[in-house]
Amino acid sequence: MEIFLQLFITGLAWGSVYACIALGFVLIFKATDIFNFAQPELLMLGAYTALTMVAWFNLPFFAGFAISLIVMGAAGAVLEMIVVRPMVGEPVLAIIMVTLGLANILRGMVSLIWGPEELPFPAPFPETPVRIFGAYCSPAELYTIIAAGVLITGFILFFRYSSMGVSMRATAEDTQTAFLMGINVKRVFTASWVIAALVATVGGVFLASFTSYAAPLMSFYGLRALPAIILGGLDSIPGAVVGGLIIGVAENLAGFYLEPYFGSGMNEITAFLIVLIVMMIRPYGLFGSRIIERV
Repeated sequence: MEIFLQLFITGLAWGSVYACIALGFVLIFKATDIFNFAQPELLMLGAYTALTMVAWFNLPFFAGFAISLIVMGAAGAVLEMIVVRPMVGEPVLAIIMVTLGLANILRGMVSLIWGPEELPFPAPFPETPVRIFGAYCSPAELYTIIAAGVLITGFILFFRYSSMGVSMRATAEDTQTAFLMGINVKRVFTASWVIAALVATVGGVFLASFTSYAAPLMSFYGLRALPAIILGGLDSIPGAVVGGLIIGVAENLAGFYLEPYFGSGMNEITAFLIVLIVMMIRPYGLFGSRIIERV
């Protein structure tokens, strides 16, 4: 039971990171109908920005973390205005290729500035494991789960009660009608990229904290959030959260219990097996909008 609980908590920590990545994907897709393939690179860039503030400029961790959020929020706004906004109205394939190109540029930029090697990440969390009902867990994992919970609660309140949140929901529902009703759609698009960059930074910092390093390959962890997005529903914010947590826990449990019987790699295969089963039953995901087209 202790081993299961330990695996479950670690899976929740990974799932919290996946949820942060998935939130960024879903936010941009809901607001702009663009699937941003550069979202994993924003996670990586956020982690390196925090590393720079703490390790290079010798700032206290939380001060460096706050500054990295400001820097990444500004970067998200600039990317939306310079790279994405000119593509509005263009074919979907062209926009997808732009985001893929942006992902490669960001990955190459990180390797050029910080180098291709892993860099130790100066996390402030104690290294002594915490005992919970007989299971030993890393403090960084527990803080990741708590931070993700606070972040997700904040987003729910933001979208439900703030004027920008209501504007983003209206734009996601019908962009043209929202524009005719006086909503500044361009501002909504920019806000969605800013928020997506912020949640990616939070996920990147906590991922680097409990893995103890930052590396360009961190962006590939972002791609592992894709099953979570499909599982939860491409246009559902609660689905992104639930899907991320399910995939994180399932991967961790499968890696321990199934790999001795089926070989290595079961933790990665399990996520896609779950998605395949769910998509056969609910093609739009657990919480996605059901769209029926009649021909």
